[in-house]
Formats: sequence, C-alpha cells, structure tokens
Amino acid sequence: MMARNESKEVVIEATPEEIIDAIADPASLTELSGAIQSVEILDRTDDGRLRTLKIKVKVAGLTDEMVVEYTWADDVVSWVMVSGKLQRSHDGRYTLTPEGDKTRVRFDIKIDPLVPLPGFVVSRVARGVVDAATDGLRKRVLSVKKGR
Repeated sequence: MMARNESKEVVIEATPEEIIDAIADPASLTELSGAIQSVEILDRTDDGRLRTLKIKVKVAGLTDEMVVEYTWADDVVSWVMVSGKLQRSHDGRYTLTPEGDKTRVRFDIKIDPLVPLPGFVVSRVARGVVDAATDGLRKRVLSVKKGR
C-alpha cells in the first residue's frame, strides 16, 4: 500500500489570524471531522498553542489513536504524526495566503496506512479528510465570525 497525498484549496472570508485561531481551537477538530472521536492535549507551546495532541479517529471501520505534533508560523500550520497504531504517517499542512479581505487556504495531507486497504478506500478517506479540513474549516471560521 502506497502513501496517499491529497490537497485542496478554499477561499475563506477571514484573515489568516482568524483562521489560525480556529485551527488552534481543539474543540474545532472534532467539529471539522466526524472521523475524529476525541482529542487530548498533551502539550502546549509557550504561547499556549497546541503542540502535541493524542487524537482518536475512526475511518473505514478502523479506530486509530495517533499522537501528532504541531508547528505554528504566521502563514503555515503543520503537523506530523509522532506515533500511531494503524498508520506509518499522517502529516498535514495548512498554508494561508491573504487575498484582500479573504484568505486562500491550501491544505495538504499525506496518509500512509499500515493496514492493507484497497487504494480506493485510502483515496476516499484522504479526500474526506481534505474536505473536512477545508470546507469544514471555512464553515467553522464563518460561524465563529458571525457569533462575535
């Protein structure tokens, strides 16, 4: 089974800071994806952002617990999987590009399962993650903006 790389772009009517704030909210992770069952914060950066998380996911009938480590910059949020039971890697990256009063968000992910799954299943899972990470993020950011 080969690793699967997927990416998608979406334009969000928000600033990069507002989008980063939404990504940094651990509650948003379970809202963004129905596959994420729970999130446990293991460590935070000095400024309070998420550094290390334990995430329980259920996809394609399989449940995995993985530990991911985040890296934060002004226009990039990325993470790498430190450990997981059913995956060799699950690494993601948001790249934010301001466009006037909106922001173009590119999301890239690499998923490499340990368990043998048909390629179409891995593709479907990866596309689901990408859709949740972009379209779901857009909905989350806009709902938070409306609530202010």
